[in-house]
Amino acid sequence: MDLTPRLQPGRQRIQSYGDGGFRINGQRHTGSVILTADSVAAWPRGAIDQIDTDDFADLAGTTPTIEILLLGCGERAVLPLAALRAHLRTLGIGLDVMDTGAACRTFNVLVQEDRRVAAALIAVA
Repeated sequence: MDLTPRLQPGRQRIQSYGDGGFRINGQRHTGSVILTADSVAAWPRGAIDQIDTDDFADLAGTTPTIEILLLGCGERAVLPLAALRAHLRTLGIGLDVMDTGAACRTFNVLVQEDRRVAAALIAVA
């Protein structure tokens, strides 16, 4: 019996992380990324203090609307600036902050549950 979760076609699945990047749907992405259930893009951020509210402007206009943003902070979870948290609240997006590994695992579970999720993941060595 195959117990491997099946994703809808086109859905992103993080297969691994480390060595400065990610393997998503069989493709290697070097550096940090922002992804939703159906897209992945390079994200030029290497640390939590480099994040700006403009980094997430595109998430507000997605269809369906993103309800949760997972922020993978690298090797350790670090709370982002209060201004960033407040900005996301005004967009109606909940923020969940964790280390990058936990954010990868959580993203996969939420995508499988067909939740409206995005992840901003800082790459780890």
